[in-house]
Amino acid sequence: MRLGVLDVGSNTVHLLVMDAHPGARPLPAYSHKAELRLAELLDEGGAVAEAGVERLVATVRAAVQVAEDKGVEDVLPFATSAIREAANGEDVLRRVERETGVRLRVLSGEDEARLTFLAARRWFGWSAGRLLVLDIGGGSLEIAYGLDEEPDAAVSLPLGAGRLTAGDLPGDPPEPEDIRALRKRVRAEIARVVSDFTRFGTPDHVVGTSKTFKQLARIAGAARSAEGLYTQRELDRKALEEWVPKLAAMTGAERAKLPGVSEGRSRQLVAGALVAEGAMDLFGVRTLEICPWALREGVILRHLDHLPPA
Repeated sequence: MRLGVLDVGSNTVHLLVMDAHPGARPLPAYSHKAELRLAELLDEGGAVAEAGVERLVATVRAAVQVAEDKGVEDVLPFATSAIREAANGEDVLRRVERETGVRLRVLSGEDEARLTFLAARRWFGWSAGRLLVLDIGGGSLEIAYGLDEEPDAAVSLPLGAGRLTAGDLPGDPPEPEDIRALRKRVRAEIARVVSDFTRFGTPDHVVGTSKTFKQLARIAGAARSAEGLYTQRELDRKALEEWVPKLAAMTGAERAKLPGVSEGRSRQLVAGALVAEGAMDLFGVRTLEICPWALREGVILRHLDHLPPA
């Protein structure tokens, strides 16, 4: 069957069309996304501003049309931290449904972590052993650890690259004192949960998912996306530590010229790098491997698991 996953995230609204059936590897058929950056469209009270709601409705409506054009049988729509934590989140959901017919399912932070972990487990398989999975989104950081397909521990922290950039790093380039303050805050937040994971023992394999990790790995010398999904890509902590001050000293326009960095994400890269560096340091990770699959694939895999056998 042809399925579509409609992901209303903190940075983008992304429709991923995949050909899939139970027991088989989902194959990507088409990708349609629009930069929305909802995490940066909140007013002082934490609500999605009217302009942001209008853009979201228009973007979801366009994605539904693309899904229809591509022959999608079923669309699995969901929203993450930007809507989940918005002061007017329920109102936004009702308006999207009223004007587009799409009922967005709001995932909890723990759901995000668990579904992303499932995708990483299916990608690397049982031979990967105990997995530690880190995912930096626009609104939150998800961490999950486990030996099976359901993680033993899963948490979500409000440390997304878009959220932190909008709230903590207003300058372009950011001010050194803002960088220091954010670094301290990020590490304090992560340190509070480290023991929830380390009590299960040392992971056999550490995985990073999301655009932030992919861009950081590419900057640090990983293979280009053109070399294919199955090319192994890693991010070394030492290389990341060398890049953090360089990225902090650049403007967003300068970062956008780096290999693999998109213009829409370039301003967020410093905050994302601080989160990645802090997580790798506090968990004692020297090197992590980039996983091509993440939350969207996890949503499809879980959906397929619940379908009756043919």
